[in-house]
Amino acid sequence: MPTSVRLDLETEKRLDLLAKKTGRTKAYYLREIVERGIAEMEDYYLAADVLERVRKGEEKTHSAAEVRKDLGLDD
Repeated sequence: MPTSVRLDLETEKRLDLLAKKTGRTKAYYLREIVERGIAEMEDYYLAADVLERVRKGEEKTHSAAEVRKDLGLDD
């Protein structure tokens, strides 16, 4: 799926140099960056969303003591 991204000049130069030095394309590195970075972004933003729901009382939580008891770890 074609997508366009505007990069600042410094980032563009760095990407060009990396591609030239390694013999790979800029598109290759951009795909790598997106694929590796999206997991981090999902972790952060989805966790932040859950935290906000917890703070608003919209998300059910369980104490460590409840979890240990339910799992039979305190026996």
